Amino acid sequence: MEPTTRGHRREELGDVRSLSGSRFFNEELAPVPVGKRTWTTYNYFALWMGMAHNIPSYALAASLIALGMNWVQALLTIVLGNLIVLAPMLLNSHAGTKYGIPFPVFARAFYGLRGANLAALLRAFIACGWFGIQTWVGGEAIYVIVGRLAGSGWRDSAVIAGQHWTLWLSFAVFWLVQMLIIWRGMEAIRRFENWTAPLVSVGFLIMLGYVLVKAGGFGPILHDGGTLGWGPGFWKVFAPSLMAMIAFWSTLSLNMPDFTRFGGSQRKQMRGQILGLPTTMTFIAVVAILTTSGGHVLYGQDIWDPAQLADRFSSPVVVVIALVALVLATISANLAANVVSPSYDFSNAFPKRITFALGGLITGVIGILIQPWRLYSDPSIYIYAWLGFYGGLLGSVAGVLVAGYWVVTRTRLKLADLYLPGGVYWFTAGWHWRAVVATVVGAVLAVGGAYGGPFPEDGLIPFLKPLYDYNWVIGFAGAFVVYLLLTLPVTKEEAREQPGPSRTDPAAVDG
Repeated sequence: MEPTTRGHRREELGDVRSLSGSRFFNEELAPVPVGKRTWTTYNYFALWMGMAHNIPSYALAASLIALGMNWVQALLTIVLGNLIVLAPMLLNSHAGTKYGIPFPVFARAFYGLRGANLAALLRAFIACGWFGIQTWVGGEAIYVIVGRLAGSGWRDSAVIAGQHWTLWLSFAVFWLVQMLIIWRGMEAIRRFENWTAPLVSVGFLIMLGYVLVKAGGFGPILHDGGTLGWGPGFWKVFAPSLMAMIAFWSTLSLNMPDFTRFGGSQRKQMRGQILGLPTTMTFIAVVAILTTSGGHVLYGQDIWDPAQLADRFSSPVVVVIALVALVLATISANLAANVVSPSYDFSNAFPKRITFALGGLITGVIGILIQPWRLYSDPSIYIYAWLGFYGGLLGSVAGVLVAGYWVVTRTRLKLADLYLPGGVYWFTAGWHWRAVVATVVGAVLAVGGAYGGPFPEDGLIPFLKPLYDYNWVIGFAGAFVVYLLLTLPVTKEEAREQPGPSRTDPAAVDG
């Protein structure tokens, strides 16, 4: 059958054995055969429900209340941010479903077989940070649950390195459970997502219900007008907060091919994501905003960490049921959002030595070394330093991928050459300098002016400070434009390097 390179038809290599000798190939990075691309709309909806309904998602929305927004402002910021990030996510997802390839292999088409490690490892190390944060808050929830059941001996244990040793133990147990699941591979993760997805909302709804009853209904909560108003104070906070909302899922906007490579069709993966991301994040935002506002009514302060808020509740039954559900939610989100991608990314760096499972173990170890309890210690650090800085970096990578796949190659890739040194994606010794330059320029524009938290008040590069409030947008737009300026006017000789119709014999199958 002739290869089809237009529209939404899916392609596969008829025989991958010819690639097995390449040092850039292993079975887990290989294109998924069309017959094994079986994920449905529900699988993607369940995936997003599992990823979005977790403690850091809740804390993201709750932190906006802690920064002084009212419930309308916070909800507007979150909904808008998720609609914006959905666009590059769907654009990059297309390649996964069409070619059955994960994100690091997709990146080879534009960065080169070796250069793709720049994009992949940048994404991977950020995922390690998120894995650590999710594991810390999950361990914190276990600590509160056991404390309610075991009493003060557990809660008031000896302090080691600034934390109770029982909290460190809870953190370690939560870490180990996740490692056992990831060691079983992608199919185990899919099954875990499917059965936890309908349950993960329970904990948040229990917490909201408890707060509503104690606070006397919605009236007192919605009456709270925040401290910012709609004047200059709000708009000063709005821009960096919006970028933080985008940055929260900017990681997945790059590596969704890791999941869409299993998609039954473009229609199924797109529908599942469109139904999944905006709805689930809006739901968790509403619950978080109302619960945090209710907590302010009850306790006189904004408690943005749900485990700490639940710990204030007088009913042990409510606390235990709510936090057990939140623990399941956090495991589900962490495996999908923060282990799958770096597992592939580390495997891409050393395909013959690092398997998917070993990559997951590496993620877990780095997630501890990054000291997530520090990143999660303060809402301003969480939003402005952590989310803002890495959002700008990943925005520049997304700009290169979208420009390269949709404008330069028009969704046409040479599938076999993504694994072969000396092919069209070898560029210069495995690196495509244009993509690297575009990424660096976009990143410098986006985060060069970083200020606040661990950064100087005047910004790392003072004249770029105003751009930092728009970090993800600046990074994306800067890299997108620079990549096109460097790539489109290539000479005819250089044009041979650009991807064209596959020279292999892929089967084209209706998507």
